[in-house]
Amino acid sequence: MTAVQTLDNGLRIVAAPVPHARSVSISVYMAAGSRYEQEEDAGLSHFVEHLCFKGTERRPDPQQIAVEIDAMGGAINAVTDRELTVYYAKVTPEHTEHAVDVLADMIRNSLFREPEIERERGVILEELAATEDSPAEQVGLLLDRLLWPGQPLGRDIAGTPVTVMAVTPQRLIDYYRRQYVASAAVVSVAGAIDERQAVDLLERAFGDWTRGEPGDWLPFAREPRGERVGTIKKETEQVHISFGTRGFGYDDADRYALDVLSTLLGEGMSSRLFARLREELGLCYDIHTFVSHLRDTGLFALYAGVDPGKAREAVCEIAAELKRAREPVSAEELERAQLLLRARLQLRMEDTRAVSAWHGSQEVLDLPRLTPEETIARTNAVTVDDVERAAARVIDDETLQVALVGPVDGAELLSGVSVG
Repeated sequence: MTAVQTLDNGLRIVAAPVPHARSVSISVYMAAGSRYEQEEDAGLSHFVEHLCFKGTERRPDPQQIAVEIDAMGGAINAVTDRELTVYYAKVTPEHTEHAVDVLADMIRNSLFREPEIERERGVILEELAATEDSPAEQVGLLLDRLLWPGQPLGRDIAGTPVTVMAVTPQRLIDYYRRQYVASAAVVSVAGAIDERQAVDLLERAFGDWTRGEPGDWLPFAREPRGERVGTIKKETEQVHISFGTRGFGYDDADRYALDVLSTLLGEGMSSRLFARLREELGLCYDIHTFVSHLRDTGLFALYAGVDPGKAREAVCEIAAELKRAREPVSAEELERAQLLLRARLQLRMEDTRAVSAWHGSQEVLDLPRLTPEETIARTNAVTVDDVERAAARVIDDETLQVALVGPVDGAELLSGVSVG
């Protein structure tokens, strides 16, 4: 049984007891991310996330936060995404109150001291430099730029070296004070804790947090689109290839059909792309598809890493499989994909961190509150016609774009390649 309660200051609390669990996971979700940033502020949310680990008045030494969590035998971390930032801890039940205290202190009372800001600025620049050394990451970022040029969705969540260098301490503090308020937060607790205990604990830790007036997220613009093919020429051992198109938002009726399509096409060892390009032809080691759903749009994409000498054959085979995906799938293949999706979700829900994330992310994004069982039912209801319709919407020469990183000419490599 999952309970949702809103405090007087606007903070939403989600409590999800998990019978027989031996851990408690606490996730604090903030309405902050790259979609809350103007171009000149790119990376602001990510920078603030880093700084929330860098000391409070009660814990002035940044190392103290890590030491306290380690002393509990637990784990603590944070992630900044496009539409949210989440701070989370996972501990054994007897340390739940202590973990909540650490998280609340970090999120509400970080000091943002200038020496720590400058130290972390250097860390983030190294993080961006590491991406430049990872062609698999580079090709994903390039695809984003092609799909959403000049928009928050088309930028690296961590920003750019220019924006990271330009942001001032005062700008970071202003954003932190505006966005890190109770009315922009959700605290989700799952595991070996009962509902009343969780609400009482969180009310003590967060009940006097200021409500505030946080900024809103930026919708995506349908136009313009980038070029059909984008290339970063680089002397790499592989050509890194990513086909992609704008997908479906959370409220799109075809989102579950797209999940099924992605699964049968490129998720798992029995998927079409894996079976054809890796197992039959030996063209690559890694090939897979993936889907992400956002508030008002989404992403459907595939990735492959191939030998430069086999890149032309690989893109032709990928195009052929995408074209074939627009044809009706068999009932057997549909059922296999649905079973895989169902099993993945059920297995994931054995982890209290995943349970707290499931409920907390839906709440902070203002999505309908679906249980895992309700999501499984929607996936199981997908028909062959639904999959065919979803495929027709995302697999199209007019909208499909291709990013490449490696020692190739992208336009030449994709010349004459069609999925239509």
